[in-house]
Amino acid sequence: MSLFQHILSILPPEVAHNVRMRLMGFAGMLPTGRGWMRLIHAPKSKELHREVFGLAFRNPIGIAAGFDPNGNRLNELGAMGFGFVEIGSVMPRRHPGTPRPRLKRLKDVAVPSFIDNSGYPSQGLEHVLGNVRKRRKHTKELVIGCNIGKMTSTHPEDITKDYLRVFRNMYQYVDFFVINIACNTTTPYEPRTEEEIRAILDPLFEFRRGQSDYCPILLKISPDITREELDMIIDILIETPLDGIEAISGSSLMAQEQGFAKGAISGAMLTERAIETVRYIAERTEHNYPIIGSGGMMTPEDVKRMLDAGASLVALNSGLRQNGMRLLKQAAKALLPEPQPATKQKTKHENT
Repeated sequence: MSLFQHILSILPPEVAHNVRMRLMGFAGMLPTGRGWMRLIHAPKSKELHREVFGLAFRNPIGIAAGFDPNGNRLNELGAMGFGFVEIGSVMPRRHPGTPRPRLKRLKDVAVPSFIDNSGYPSQGLEHVLGNVRKRRKHTKELVIGCNIGKMTSTHPEDITKDYLRVFRNMYQYVDFFVINIACNTTTPYEPRTEEEIRAILDPLFEFRRGQSDYCPILLKISPDITREELDMIIDILIETPLDGIEAISGSSLMAQEQGFAKGAISGAMLTERAIETVRYIAERTEHNYPIIGSGGMMTPEDVKRMLDAGASLVALNSGLRQNGMRLLKQAAKALLPEPQPATKQKTKHENT
């Protein structure tokens, strides 16, 4: 762990993250700031390039929703070399989330984990639109995804309007969408039936059919759904124009098991659940559909295991908060084949 990361680990996690993001923004304003970021953090190998749902990713390692929810640091994250950034959850209007502190480290567990009761804070659609419209040269290779969530105050009968409004306004500015149907940490509503999920997705499919450009749509799922519910979601993937699945979000059930009435567990406690879920989806679909693996990706080995399980891409959040931005380069290195030792050439004397 670097000295800077050690200092951040002493601070409350939400404060530490805000400090990191502000320093990143300050460095990005310096004349050579983004060049320095690219030199220090960006993976160099072209062997990491991927093509997923028709988009070219310079590497399969990206940023999950919640890390830069409003797209304030797209230029800096692009310079650092991430393959993609998933902004959001984006809300139709400003959404303050829950009162601070909203993110806490769990101290009585064996592995680095967090309890997240943020409630998806968002500066709102207009603020995010202003940021994605200002993409610079450092983000030319950066694929940008938009994670859409529902407002806490929105009645279940009206949530389709929330998703559709953000989807329509962001459509020409991002490269793919992730429709977040995992439970909001401050409200018990979560679409769990095929009818509820199709009611959200079908208007998005209908709008996309009328556009000249094709923008992929993925569904983000909770680790707390039953196997039967997961099978139903996989059937929706197969039977509709849905392009893929992102698995998984934080776990409210794990939080309750730890004695928290509200919030969701993120971090290393999710690692095995996330890998197991992705492996099941990949095997059930015969590896024919893209999957973004997220949740509990804390180390380079976790990233490699997730891709080996069948994920096409991996999205980081808690791992970066815990271990710092160097995780990108370390994980990229772990994905490259080990160099083979050079074969010693026999001399003329040895040949005789």
